[in-house]
Amino acid sequence: MNNDISRTITRIAEIIINELKLEDITPETFDADLDLVDEVGIDSMDLATVVLVLRDEYGVRIDEDDYPKLTTVRIIAGYINDKLNSSE
Repeated sequence: MNNDISRTITRIAEIIINELKLEDITPETFDADLDLVDEVGIDSMDLATVVLVLRDEYGVRIDEDDYPKLTTVRIIAGYINDKLNSSE
């Protein structure tokens, strides 16, 4: 389970870096606990874009009401893993 969350964190970091064209950062150096809005500077449009990619990547529905809760890569990874595990 821990390995799953680590893989999910790395993949989400890759998606955020690619979608937002962040420079000088890699998935391995991306701090999974950084606040995406306050510390990375993601706005609601950026988050919506990332959520669409995550939905396609993982095949999970992410409710718009949940967007405000998705503040760090670690929280997003946990959210996605919970969704994946509850659909089994």
